[in-house]
Amino acid sequence: MEISLIFAGLGVGFISGFFGVGGGTILVPTLLYFGFDIKDAIGISVMQMLFSSLYGSYLNHKKGLLVINEGYILGIGGFLGALGSGYIVHIFDSKILSFMFMGIILFAIYRFFKAPVESSKQEINNKYLLFTVGSGVGLLAISVGVGGSILLTPILVGFLHYHVKKAISMALFFVSFSSFSGFISLSFYGYIDYFHGFVIGITSLIGVYFGIKTAHKTEAKRHKNLILLLNFVILALIINKIYNQ
Repeated sequence: MEISLIFAGLGVGFISGFFGVGGGTILVPTLLYFGFDIKDAIGISVMQMLFSSLYGSYLNHKKGLLVINEGYILGIGGFLGALGSGYIVHIFDSKILSFMFMGIILFAIYRFFKAPVESSKQEINNKYLLFTVGSGVGLLAISVGVGGSILLTPILVGFLHYHVKKAISMALFFVSFSSFSGFISLSFYGYIDYFHGFVIGITSLIGVYFGIKTAHKTEAKRHKNLILLLNFVILALIINKIYNQ
């Protein structure tokens, strides 16, 4: 099992770095296929996201792609919203959480498909709006084991007119706040598997490095199309899992 988790960590880390996601969107379905219950999978996923998002944000900042003064407002909102995630996981059964997860993916596909790579409209970066968006995304996303970037990136690009590259780096930075808050909340309710979360989290750092390096060399339109492809793959995995529950 540990060998499989190491390879999962490497793969999820690369995906996290390349797509600007925490990794939960692919890790949760993967852990379900390994035989973990969705609540355990959510806990492991949140711990892994904490590792990958912090390291990935550091690398993005070094490259000059991360706007800290906007990202931290989103992040604080995400941190506060995610504090309620443990309660959400505690009161809803596994099947409802799976349907919530599927709903997030469907929304992301719809919104991201319609959004241009680079909008001609001016960015909307009102701090109160960013805080509100961060709070809502943090509560919903961490409750289903994802960092929020899979939902946040389409919002930043589709509604707030951010360039896709900037949105990806900000969304990953957001995950470092939401996953830390979710880690605290889920730990309180006993839903963190520390050993398996640490194994996947540490090995994911290698993947993150190469994922971000590859992302910086990828043309923006191609990057967007690959993100859409990832969403469709994840959607197929979670639908199949729900069908077989």
